[in-house]
Amino acid sequence: MTLTIYSCKKKEVFGEDPYAGGKQPLGIKFDNTLPDPSLATQGSEVTVFVRGVKKYENDYKLYVNAIEATVLNLTDSTIRIVVPANASTGGLSIVTKEQTFFGPVLNIEGKVSIDNSFQTNGASYRDNNSNIVTSPILDIATLPNGNSFVVGGFNNFDNRWTEKIPNGGIAQIDGNGTYVAPVANDAAAVNFGKGANGVLTSVNRLTSGANNGKYIISGIFTSFNSTRPNRFNINCITRLNSNGTLDSTIIDVINPTPNNITKNRDTVPSFNGGVNGTIRKSFVYGNRLYIVGDFTNYVRRFYERSTYDTKVLDVVKMRQMACLKINEANPVDEGDLDLTFHYDPTTKQSPIAGNGSIYDAMQQPDGKLILVGSFTTFNGQPANHIVRINLDGSVDPSFSVGNGADDDISSITYNATTNKILITGLFKNFNGSPKQGVAMLEPNGSLTSTFNFGTITLGVPNFAGQLNSGKIIVSGSFKTYNGVIRQGFMILNADGSLAAGYNNTGQFIGSISKIVETTSGVNTKVTLIGYISRFDNKTFRSILRITLKP
Repeated sequence: MTLTIYSCKKKEVFGEDPYAGGKQPLGIKFDNTLPDPSLATQGSEVTVFVRGVKKYENDYKLYVNAIEATVLNLTDSTIRIVVPANASTGGLSIVTKEQTFFGPVLNIEGKVSIDNSFQTNGASYRDNNSNIVTSPILDIATLPNGNSFVVGGFNNFDNRWTEKIPNGGIAQIDGNGTYVAPVANDAAAVNFGKGANGVLTSVNRLTSGANNGKYIISGIFTSFNSTRPNRFNINCITRLNSNGTLDSTIIDVINPTPNNITKNRDTVPSFNGGVNGTIRKSFVYGNRLYIVGDFTNYVRRFYERSTYDTKVLDVVKMRQMACLKINEANPVDEGDLDLTFHYDPTTKQSPIAGNGSIYDAMQQPDGKLILVGSFTTFNGQPANHIVRINLDGSVDPSFSVGNGADDDISSITYNATTNKILITGLFKNFNGSPKQGVAMLEPNGSLTSTFNFGTITLGVPNFAGQLNSGKIIVSGSFKTYNGVIRQGFMILNADGSLAAGYNNTGQFIGSISKIVETTSGVNTKVTLIGYISRFDNKTFRSILRITLKP
């Protein structure tokens, strides 16, 4: 009875109908069929399979990845279009009556393509709960045999992680990206074991002196291939043998328990030097190793007063930069601090360095360092986000950057063939000239007047690197460049204009840390490393190779 009475009552209205005023369906629907052809070129004709558009033939537009296409013919089930000249790989869409209908992806063929012969599952990090996430690759060093060492923040490269032997921040790949596994019972084969217990940011191959063929790795880590818990005897930098093992030596130590003869001697890294903090970049010049980053102290172990379980440390306050010895006549001096660089003998410490962080650095052919970051002074002198450092660690006043940048510089690259420097960051002006996040410099720091970076929208650039041909690869979070859809990746001419035919790829997500250029016949191959999750609408894990046609 209660139900009957309730159903007879007049309906009460508690608010406005949330669906009132909604747009009526227009009956437009893309078929589950790829465009014909599904791989097209800019300026070519393509048939799109879609129904319901005919009734709106005087009031609709069709877009290829947000760029309007010219329509040649419309039927009840198809639309014939001309691919726009600036189109890149992306989704088709139709807009009419203030409604948008999304269709399949149209792949645009051009002078840039993914090199599918480069085979790797890339870099990831596996946590204690077996969760796997993409991790960065921060540096790459090419070996004489064509293989490469890659370093970064991963512990699972090419899905080769095991609980006993993870890929601790370092792995070897061949010329086509394939993981090179250690060879059992072969002392000459590369075997990193567990690798580092942290993040590696740089790898350098030594090419001269007593340590020719060995490698310097740096970053933020305290042990390498250690099987002994709580035995942390590295401070962010060490040296590896050519086969990937830790370059180590056996020393005598003080033994407070003489009855335990196992602690009379200890195996320690041959390279005795490091820092408290993070090393962002390391460079080899002659018989010296230059390191820059976010650290405040240089650290060296004083083995003469150390025991097997406790090491005595010699600490020198060194801010953001240091120069370490390599290839010394006495191996005991390897890794020692070079006091002729960035050191004041009066205060027995370094000068004050920058008032902000160093984000990136490069070394010029003459050994001088160029640092970029968030600092506005360096060693007490004005240095708006960029500074050049002499071989003694002093600021080089001849570096002609003028007022520098008006905001942070996050990346700097140099091409030895073109002899040009590219900087990237949050700045809008450089030395009084409008620059929206990318500028090209001459070796002396002055702006290259022939390069003019255009206007980007909805994001910022985070990397720019020049190829030997003069063309420039730029990545970031932007959506357009000079009004043309470019989803985080583009290739420019040396003057800053979009390179015709080279901007056909689709969505890019991530950041590039380094590019490596090689040639293959008439084509150019470019390996991209960084923190990359998507390129041309496809999923990657921080490394891939692309082909550039002439």
